[in-house]
Amino acid sequence: MMTRLETLKNNLQATLGQDIALIEDLGELTLEVPAEQWLTVCNKLRTDAGLRFESCIDLCGMDYLTWGNGSRAQQLEEQGGATRGRFAVVIHLLSIEHNWRLRVRTFAADDEFPIVASLLECWPGVNWYEREAFDLYGIVFEGHPDLRRILTDYGFIGHPFRKDFPLSGTVEMRYDPEQKRVIYQPVTIDPREITPRVVREDSYGMGR
Repeated sequence: MMTRLETLKNNLQATLGQDIALIEDLGELTLEVPAEQWLTVCNKLRTDAGLRFESCIDLCGMDYLTWGNGSRAQQLEEQGGATRGRFAVVIHLLSIEHNWRLRVRTFAADDEFPIVASLLECWPGVNWYEREAFDLYGIVFEGHPDLRRILTDYGFIGHPFRKDFPLSGTVEMRYDPEQKRVIYQPVTIDPREITPRVVREDSYGMGR
């Protein structure tokens, strides 16, 4: 008797083809989709009777700038999940009808200006998730009707979840009493390394 995971894998291959990039790891399936097929495949995942992923429970951006140096990365590459770009979009899908889950990932073709099709026509609930990925990673969702920042300030420069974004940021905002308005200025925080007390003191937590 096939397990639920095996049934899902067979249904995915029956619908999308035997040569799909499917990674099985830690009891979970991850489907990798080329960026140009992102919207088409996601529509099939939602509407196909053998899959029926009615709900997208999460969407996020990923920055793989420093990916590929560990054995974990090599293991995934051997399973067919080699990264093909710096920025990726990852969604987590839920089928209420079949009681199974699936992770789906696509990589933007251009590292300098990452663009991925919006999934609003598939799952309208991803609206703010896509805005968040745009705000934090700079991933542009083509077809999104209202793509603007959602977490950072309107005058914020850059995308703070990118791996090469400075830890202290680039600008800071404050109220200037002389000009009687909010102004932006270069960040004044001195970079420093803070080591937790539990690490720097051998006797931490021991009785005195």
